[in-house]
Amino acid sequence: MGSGQCAQLVDAAVAFGQRVLWKHVNLEIAEHEFVVILGPNGAGKTTLLRVLLGQQRLTEGKAFVAGKPVRRGSSNIGYIPQRRTVDSYAPIRGRDLVAMGLDGHKWGIGWPSRAKQRRISAAIDAVGASSYAQAPLSVLSGGEQQRLRVAQALVTDPVLMVCDEPLVSLDMNHQQAVARLIDQARRERPMGVLFVTHEINPILPYVDRVVYIAGGRVKIGTPDEVLRTEVLSELYGSHVEVLRQNGRIIVLADEENAPHVHGAETELRVSNV
Repeated sequence: MGSGQCAQLVDAAVAFGQRVLWKHVNLEIAEHEFVVILGPNGAGKTTLLRVLLGQQRLTEGKAFVAGKPVRRGSSNIGYIPQRRTVDSYAPIRGRDLVAMGLDGHKWGIGWPSRAKQRRISAAIDAVGASSYAQAPLSVLSGGEQQRLRVAQALVTDPVLMVCDEPLVSLDMNHQQAVARLIDQARRERPMGVLFVTHEINPILPYVDRVVYIAGGRVKIGTPDEVLRTEVLSELYGSHVEVLRQNGRIIVLADEENAPHVHGAETELRVSNV
């Protein structure tokens, strides 16, 4: 893997028994690059993330992060999950959540307390969450909680930020705020972003490349290169219509081959199309 590359998949494939989820995937994610993964439910989007997180073995090929074979618990990766419901009785504070980003990688000698606290404070400051970091998570809004999860992902200075639908259950304003924050983080650091979503609109202004997975096949390119009728029709093996109307991308397919969970007519709302 060359300099400036955060992660790499080389002729990668994952299969479960006779079912090939995807194969022949060759992907390099560079520093400062924002890559989004799209596709239907069950296509293998999260599986691709799990490969890079060291949680899913490849059937074929190789996977690297920071030039080294992937491994579980690597501090080179920051992970942002979907928003999770917090028990109102849980005593955990925002700062405690960020600290888990360090504690989760603590094998052998842990971080010295002062150094750890400085890193936690720096990550919280970087996402603009200082004013509520001492508050219990249960009293914070979904957007505030996700902002703290971005800080948690940044606290080890990772080379790759892996985002598994982090905008789900957020309102539009918080979706846009969290998306901007992730974009800002990758621009300010030698870090790439790999982002799974069903709603491309909040992140489209920041996306450099799309990885579209469907029917065991993968297409990789810019949004304009991949989100096209002929490309998605080839990918699905049946006609898929991609329309651009009133600032939106609308993907039309039959029920069996509909690209997303929303049914036969799917909207990928896009700004400035």
